[in-house]
Amino acid sequence: MTEQVGKIEKPPAEQFKGSKKLYLVPLIFSGEDAPAEYKERCQHYWQQVAEQLANLEGKIGRVNRVYHESISLSSEEGMKLAEKINQSCYQIAKSECDNGATFEALEDEELLEEVIDWERCLLLGFATVKVASKVSEFYTEASRKRYEFMTKKIAETLKDNEAGLLFIREGHRLQFSKDIEVFSIFPPALDELHRWLRDEAGKKEETKEEEGKEEKPKETEEKK
Repeated sequence: MTEQVGKIEKPPAEQFKGSKKLYLVPLIFSGEDAPAEYKERCQHYWQQVAEQLANLEGKIGRVNRVYHESISLSSEEGMKLAEKINQSCYQIAKSECDNGATFEALEDEELLEEVIDWERCLLLGFATVKVASKVSEFYTEASRKRYEFMTKKIAETLKDNEAGLLFIREGHRLQFSKDIEVFSIFPPALDELHRWLRDEAGKKEETKEEEGKEEKPKETEEKK
C-alpha cells in the first residue's frame, strides 16, 4: 500500500510496529546551468522534503536504511557517489546516516549500465521500424531485470520494524513487496515545480509558433 504524507493524519507508531516501512522521495535534479527560477524551486522542494521526512519519522519511525537510484555501492563509497549526483539529496542522506542509518547499495552495476546503453540507442533514432522495435524490446527487458533486482535488494536488506528511505525518479516501475508499507513524500513544491516546467514549455512552443509566422511572409515574397 502506498500513502502520500500529506494525507496521513498522525498514524500511531504502534500501527506499523514490526512491519517494514519505506519512505519514497522523488529525485529532482538541478544543474549549474539551470535557470535561477528553477534552482530556487528545487531548493524549496528539498527543504519541504526534509521537513516532511522529519515529520514522518516522528510519527512512524526513524530511517534505518538509505537507498539511492543509480548507486551500486554501499556505506561511504555509496555516499560519495550520492554527493556527486545530487547535493541536496546527499545532505538528507548524510543526516540520516549520521544518526545511525546505513547507506545500502541498490543497483546491479552491469544491469544499470545496460539500461543506460539501450536508452542512448533509443535517443539516436532509427531508419527502420524493425530495428527500433528490437532495441525497444532489449531496453524493456533490461529495465525489467533492473527493477526486479532493486525490489529484491530492498526486500532483503530492509528488516522487520525498520524504515527505509528511497530516492528514485518519478515514473519508476518498482513493484514493492507486499510486506512493505510505502509512504510517498510529495510536498507542495513538487507540484509548483511541475507547473513551472509546463509553463516554460508552453512559452517555448508559443515562441516557435511566432517565429514560424514571421517566416511565412518572407517565403511568399520570394515566390513572387
